[in-house]
Amino acid sequence: MKTTGDQQLVKRINRSVLLRLVRAHSGLSRAQLAQASGLTKSTVSLLVRELIDEGWLSETGVTPASGQGRPSTPLHIDGTTRGLIGVEVAVEALRVVGISLTGEVLWSVEEPLADTAPERVCKQAAQLVSLACMQFIKRELRLTGIGIGLPGAFDDATGVVRFAPNLGWRNVNFVPLITQALSDAGAPDVPVHVQNEADTAALSEYEFSPGDAKDSLIFVSCGAGVGAGIVLNDRLFTGAQGMAGEIGHSILQVDGALCSCGRHGCAETFFGARALARLPEPAHGGRYLGVVLQNLWTTFNPNVLVVGGPSCVRYPAIVEVAQSSLQAYANSAGMAAPTLRAARFGLLASAVGAAALVLHHELRPMHNRSPSPVMSPQGATDDL
Repeated sequence: MKTTGDQQLVKRINRSVLLRLVRAHSGLSRAQLAQASGLTKSTVSLLVRELIDEGWLSETGVTPASGQGRPSTPLHIDGTTRGLIGVEVAVEALRVVGISLTGEVLWSVEEPLADTAPERVCKQAAQLVSLACMQFIKRELRLTGIGIGLPGAFDDATGVVRFAPNLGWRNVNFVPLITQALSDAGAPDVPVHVQNEADTAALSEYEFSPGDAKDSLIFVSCGAGVGAGIVLNDRLFTGAQGMAGEIGHSILQVDGALCSCGRHGCAETFFGARALARLPEPAHGGRYLGVVLQNLWTTFNPNVLVVGGPSCVRYPAIVEVAQSSLQAYANSAGMAAPTLRAARFGLLASAVGAAALVLHHELRPMHNRSPSPVMSPQGATDDL
């Protein structure tokens, strides 16, 4: 006999299947959802009603039926009822956004990071989240969850930031700090998800992309540090302890310049923000970015490479130089280079992606590998 927990998980999986189908093919009817999902029409009807009542789906218009039978009603993701909040903790600033389920940025704020001490960072971030929550109240939006992107290696199995050299953090037990700060700031009782800021940036492109990402995408974030967010086979690839994608600390030169991490010759010392500021022509740093992009391409073979971050906004020519460098490597190998494009959300990419992290988890109930339950600000478990 199945337990209640089994039944709830099956229900969550079925709901996620329907939501993902509607996201991929907006306008499907209930009958089409039943055919595409393999679920019974009665199950689809019940779940769709729930999803409409909860603000996930909306009905718009009626499509005449072909032949006999009742007309079908197209279903769409509801972009007006629910929202998501994303936070980026950058080395130099905090960025917070409120977005719709369809990826529309409804509200955003940025302010300088006042202090790099973990407790103070969490307090400042929570205060900005409370401002976002007030905007949601004004717009009569339901808050689905809060996502946070951090500039370091985050171990999602333990909630610990293993390594964030540009903040001076090592082995910071971050999740209890941020959930307490959010609770103190009066944040609603919603799930809170945390991940590396390059990983969240990748999700901003993957979850709200124009369709070219398919099941794999790599986002390279260029700022004070350099990182890569990697999506493979429809899920984030974070590594055993959240260290995957720390490309800024891959070695480009043996015994090269000293890096913030303590190593010598890291990629960050060639095209991190500090390195670019020292170059007579910052665009030349794009050659080394092109080397890293080539290595990511041959290692992971993604459908799309995306480059973004503060350095790309300040020195847009480095993206052009990197693209030329990548194309030269492809030409030498007689291969077609992967699609390379700039970030769609600019400096908000990581914050938008942090919000998308909430959606990413909601749509993949079987993919959350953390042994600990995702915590809400008041400490309740995520039992959606």
